[in-house]
Amino acid sequence: MDAHYAAMFSLTLIHLLLHISALDFLSPGSSLSVEHSSDVLYSPDGSFTCGFYHISPNSSIFSVWFSHSVEKTVVWSANLDRPVYTWGSKLKLNIDGNMVLQDYSGQIVWTNNVSSSNVQEARLLESGNLIVKGQGDIILWQSFASPSDTLLPNQIINGTIKLVSSTSSNRLVVPGHYSFHFDDQHLLTLFDDEKDVSFIYWPNPFINIWAKQRIPFNTTMTGVLDSLGHFLGSDNASFMAADWGPEITRRLTLDYDGNLRLYSLNKNGTWLVTWMAFTQLCFVRGLCGINGVCMYTPKPACACAPGHEIIDPSDWSKGCKPKFRITCDGMRFLKLPTTEFLGYDQGTYKQVSLSDCKNICMSDCSCKGFSYWRGKGDCYPKSSLVGGVTVQTLPGSTYLKLPEALQVPESSIPSSQPSGHQYGLNCSAENQYFIAKFSDISSGQSESRFLYFYGFLSAIFLVEVIFVVLGCWFILRMEGRQLTGVRPAEAGYDMITNHFRRYTYNELHRATRKFKDELGRGASGVVYKGILKDKREVAVKKLAGIEQCEEEFQHELSVISKIYHMNLVRVWGFCSDGSHRMLVSEYVENGSLDKILFRSEESQILLGWKDRFKVALGVAKGLAYLHHECLEWVIHCDVKPENILLDENLEPKITDFGLAKLLNRGGNNKNVSRIHGTRGYIAPEWVSSLPITAKVDVYSFGVVLLELLKGSRVSEWAKIEDEEDEVEKVLQRAVRMLAVNVKLQEGREQSWIIDFIDCRLNGRFSYLQARTMIKLAISCIEEDRGKRPTMENVAQMLLSVDEESIVA
Repeated sequence: MDAHYAAMFSLTLIHLLLHISALDFLSPGSSLSVEHSSDVLYSPDGSFTCGFYHISPNSSIFSVWFSHSVEKTVVWSANLDRPVYTWGSKLKLNIDGNMVLQDYSGQIVWTNNVSSSNVQEARLLESGNLIVKGQGDIILWQSFASPSDTLLPNQIINGTIKLVSSTSSNRLVVPGHYSFHFDDQHLLTLFDDEKDVSFIYWPNPFINIWAKQRIPFNTTMTGVLDSLGHFLGSDNASFMAADWGPEITRRLTLDYDGNLRLYSLNKNGTWLVTWMAFTQLCFVRGLCGINGVCMYTPKPACACAPGHEIIDPSDWSKGCKPKFRITCDGMRFLKLPTTEFLGYDQGTYKQVSLSDCKNICMSDCSCKGFSYWRGKGDCYPKSSLVGGVTVQTLPGSTYLKLPEALQVPESSIPSSQPSGHQYGLNCSAENQYFIAKFSDISSGQSESRFLYFYGFLSAIFLVEVIFVVLGCWFILRMEGRQLTGVRPAEAGYDMITNHFRRYTYNELHRATRKFKDELGRGASGVVYKGILKDKREVAVKKLAGIEQCEEEFQHELSVISKIYHMNLVRVWGFCSDGSHRMLVSEYVENGSLDKILFRSEESQILLGWKDRFKVALGVAKGLAYLHHECLEWVIHCDVKPENILLDENLEPKITDFGLAKLLNRGGNNKNVSRIHGTRGYIAPEWVSSLPITAKVDVYSFGVVLLELLKGSRVSEWAKIEDEEDEVEKVLQRAVRMLAVNVKLQEGREQSWIIDFIDCRLNGRFSYLQARTMIKLAISCIEEDRGKRPTMENVAQMLLSVDEESIVA
């Protein structure tokens, strides 16, 4: 207890010192810098802080957060989807009232779009509302008018305002697909937004308006949480905190899992859930994605429907894909007891037999299965399997349509385990608060509080369970048990949390058959093919020249493990066993681009134009993701055909990203001690001692574009003699020639393009796409890096001509 109070005292003291150095308001012309922790605004009572909130060592968001919570809880963010660099970024209040957030390069990331000659200051109010105030206390702009995922007491939600969830439990990432706002009937509603289509999932869309106890089409659309913990909307939406009363700090948040929850801050600085829209989290729509099933283990977890496999282990909302194809013949039904898929009913058939229901679905080739409610005889054929949930209280079952030849083990049928603690009010005299006990899919945000009575009764039982669990855990760890041996009900949870893991040297030694099957080698190491215990084919790279200490190596790997994009090779894990440093990544079927693009005449595969353009676009998207979307910006430093792999559909996947020391996004980087890259693809700034930025990748990408167009290496364009810079000189001459042709031939017949494009294509290519790629290559290979485009701009340019048809 003494240590606890000492820690609390230290935190309070630090808070007071920071408060002394902080600003009370921001005057026109002044700014807040990301580099100074004292550059913050405090509310008058100190409850809220406004400033740059670091979400990683290299990135920040400009936010408002609670000052007194143990873990700073962000309630509003200006640039949630576009974090800024933690050096050189600032927020400035211009003299016209326009509040501007600038990245290190001066690029405007966010603005409040205010223009007024009557500006006095920007200030953070006790309510948590950040405002820009004019003369006479006129509010020119306020953060309350554009919330993120949270409403604070007395903050109004109206017809133009909505809450949007994040995509992760830490809430410091891009916006998610759940939203809370008024619908077209003027009812406060929770939506699951998917591909320009919104689905209502609260209040229950399957009941009528009277059962919802709501008032539609009200002339005014407002809703507000008062200071006592009572929320009331103009449509009669009403709920109340279990600890209803004054002098309690609260927030209403649409969490990343789609559940709307009301939180209260206790004296220890932690949050307690005092109301939630869904006491059973599995009934939140889209939680496990298409073909996914939510269950209780007892915590909510996801699993794929039998015969399906997960699409993205790091994001269950993407769901699962079938391992089969539904046909009109040779199909059967597999029963999933007490399971339902919410929505996408092709029809409703009342009082029919189970046999008739099977015939209805079997006769329709588009039917994926059906739900059948015994006792009632209700039949619901499904066109899509979305919103899957299995709960023992459901009175019906789902019958999944599968091919007769597909063998499905009984253990793969999802089933919920009894959930240990029930939700409900506790009206004892000692504790009248309703504290919900819940667990999210990847982490919980609430503090669970058990009554002493239940704790006493279950103490002995829990001790026994702990001993058993620890014993089983130890045995499984010793056996190296992986996900394939986990019960289906646990698979969803483990797939999310353990998709990136550490391998032992012995595991990889066995998987690669003593490192026999070599796939390739390069400056960063040798790559071998391997097969893991779960039958996954992987590429195992023995890293060479890794000089970092263990802690630094682990940090870099933690960044790589969070990177996921369809055009980047997926890294499944690593090995750091003694002197052995290895990366384990997905195996890509067709190998590297250079082996197909620069093939000999005897080779059987010729990369056609559509595939070449697909490679260019895919690589651009992958690099744009690394440069602009990762929380820690990654520069590849060695973009070349050897580091671009092609899968079975010739989709490109960039490999070896993150192997160069992670670079700061701008400014001098003292960690770069030698040139990274391959001759012919190296940007001029590597040899001119200029600061290294993401523009080195842009330069290399421009060279790859020319090689895709020409079908040969840049190094082959020159007759290499004794001149060390011959390749670079030839490249620059070629670029200048192309630039002159592009400029001279504007609007004319461009026969020179045919002469430049790979003659093996026999003129079968798109002129518009080829011209666009040539212009992009010219701009990417500019010696002045300031004139090169960003990879984001490159990807957008290629996307603009993506649908252009091939010209014979």
